[in-house]
Amino acid sequence: MSVDPVTRIDGLLGRAVEETVLRKHRRRLRRLEQGHAVDPGGDVLWAAGDPPPRAGNQLDVLIDGEQALPAIADALAAARSHVHITGWHLAAHFELVRGERPVVLGALLAELAQRIDVRVMVWAGAPLPAFHPTRKEVAAEVQRLVRDTRINCQVDPREHPFHCHHEKTIVIDDELAFVGGIDMTDLAGDRFDLSAHPARRRLGWHDVGTRLRGPAVADVAAHFATRWRELTGEQLAVPEPPAPAGPSTVQVVRTVAEDMYDSVPRGDFRILESYLRALRSAREFIYLENQFLWSPEIVEVLAAKLRDPPGDGFGVVVVLPRRANNGQDDTVGQLGRLMAADDGNDRLLAATLRSRTGGRADPLYVHAKVGIVDDRWLTIGSANLNAHSLMNDTEMNVVTDDAALARDTRERLWAEHLELPVAEVRDREPQALIRERWIPIAREQSRRERDGAEPTHRLIALPGVSRRSRRLLGPLTGLVDDG
Repeated sequence: MSVDPVTRIDGLLGRAVEETVLRKHRRRLRRLEQGHAVDPGGDVLWAAGDPPPRAGNQLDVLIDGEQALPAIADALAAARSHVHITGWHLAAHFELVRGERPVVLGALLAELAQRIDVRVMVWAGAPLPAFHPTRKEVAAEVQRLVRDTRINCQVDPREHPFHCHHEKTIVIDDELAFVGGIDMTDLAGDRFDLSAHPARRRLGWHDVGTRLRGPAVADVAAHFATRWRELTGEQLAVPEPPAPAGPSTVQVVRTVAEDMYDSVPRGDFRILESYLRALRSAREFIYLENQFLWSPEIVEVLAAKLRDPPGDGFGVVVVLPRRANNGQDDTVGQLGRLMAADDGNDRLLAATLRSRTGGRADPLYVHAKVGIVDDRWLTIGSANLNAHSLMNDTEMNVVTDDAALARDTRERLWAEHLELPVAEVRDREPQALIRERWIPIAREQSRRERDGAEPTHRLIALPGVSRRSRRLLGPLTGLVDDG
């Protein structure tokens, strides 16, 4: 197929910028003695360094707000000693349980604070009022949360320019932790949604979190204690690892930029390392759900896999929002690059989701951060697949090689997105489902939309448009503000 000169020049320029970003990131990481994050050696799936993978954990995957948020409410209500919460944003009025007897976050924490320590740490907000939440908006929300209560809520302003504190964790009594992508707020969208995702005349929300018991809880607790000490000067007790609680080996990985905290002077970039190790090892399929897809390191690996697949049935499925709240052109440009690498071989599907009731559809925001490789590696957390999350924002993910859990999580997510019973998904191999369900359904729904027909499914393919502005904007963003 011939390529017009303008498109060819555009591609060459885009590639040059991407390579500049990749070199910049490598130089930065090597200067920090963290080069293994982009060039991990060996064939193990675990990230190097501390904390190591820990055996004996119970890791439960909580899909969508209707499952995750009531579980959080129940666990908070049962706290005996203390509750430690981090978040990008938190709303005192947010309802963790809906219906006739709602559970309101601020009221629940206020009640807990009458008998135990409740410490909350949120991002201080954007210093520039062009971005939300602003410093002023966060200050007002914190005041609403703590007013006339014993809640100790601190704002953390130690972000680098254009970046934020993005992790979402809850530690209860140093025995139970929640790690995931779900913020307890309705800012920019209500996080409470049903897995059926009915159309509801407003933005729907797809998200995923985890509930963790066992030795790895101590690593989540230790991270909170580090940030809290740096912010307040209060030294929290270092917890002993809890007793074994389940069958899963779990590693807690994080992103912390250098020079943000005195105790992490060279930063921590092990979420990036974990993804790169797993993606490079893929032999059968890669499944990603994420808010963004414009990390040049991640896209580089995916493109290489598509150009030179490890097997005939190899496939990649990426589920993204139809229009992210920022960086959309960056993602579209990188999708264009991946589709070019696939070269019409149907090994790649980029799709999004809609809320749907019959023939009526409403927008559904994909906010989940999930990675599954070959049903043998699973990660869930707060990190997006952009250089903000992998290089600059504070983030936390959990990683496991529990094959049974990885497969079960994929089957549950695919049943939801393909509108199939879980049993039907479990009866089919993933490569067959990609060829026979994912790709045909998504493309058919895209055709129906172009023809003005009513939707008959939640799934729909994303376009692979790669105009000059979109092809270059993602790499340029990485060059300017991704560190």
